[in-house]
Amino acid sequence: MDLIKKIFNYETISYVVVGVLTTAVDYAVFALVNETLKKGGIASSDAAMAATAVSWFAAVLFAYIANKLVVFRNFDFGPAHLLKEAAAFFSARIISGIISLLLMWLMTGVLHLNEYIAKVLTSVFNLVFNYAASKVFIFRH
Repeated sequence: MDLIKKIFNYETISYVVVGVLTTAVDYAVFALVNETLKKGGIASSDAAMAATAVSWFAAVLFAYIANKLVVFRNFDFGPAHLLKEAAAFFSARIISGIISLLLMWLMTGVLHLNEYIAKVLTSVFNLVFNYAASKVFIFRH
């Protein structure tokens, strides 16, 4: 029963909801940029790389604000705290973003997987990595 309470609490449920919304932002921006670039004559693998970078930034910005305010209910906007917290959040996301770009390059450019299948596989990696980083390093109490 204690394990169930630890798993199904406000923080974990809201993290999942924010994660779904963040994923929606990521995918929507990815699709918009990817399709726009491909219509402009950019090769699929190059379009997927650029779209991944743009969608990553949009998703990270949304995720930081939502995780801070909704998931972890952190309303400390002191400049020193905000700078430290935002730097840690964006640093972790930069690491996962670089890995995502490498995964997209590998899957679309080398393995020639469909860019949307590659995007889903990359998202699975991001979910695990970003949760661990947020919980252990960024928003710990």
